[in-house]
Amino acid sequence: MSEPTAADQTTEKDPDTWVTGDEPATGAQKSYLETLARGTDEEIPEDISKADASKKIDDLKS
Repeated sequence: MSEPTAADQTTEKDPDTWVTGDEPATGAQKSYLETLARGTDEEIPEDISKADASKKIDDLKS
C-alpha cells in the first residue's frame, strides 16, 4: 500500500457531504456573504443552509 500524498490529506471537504450541511448558515457565514454580495446583484436567502452558504461564498470569491 502506498502512503497518501499531501493532496490526499487536504482538510477541505465537499459541503455536499457535511453532516451539518442542512443546518442554517452560521452568523459568520451570513455576515461574510453580505459583505461579498455588496455591490453585486446577488441576493442571499435568509434561510440559506451551511453547505449552500459555503458554496455561495466560494462562488462570490472567484
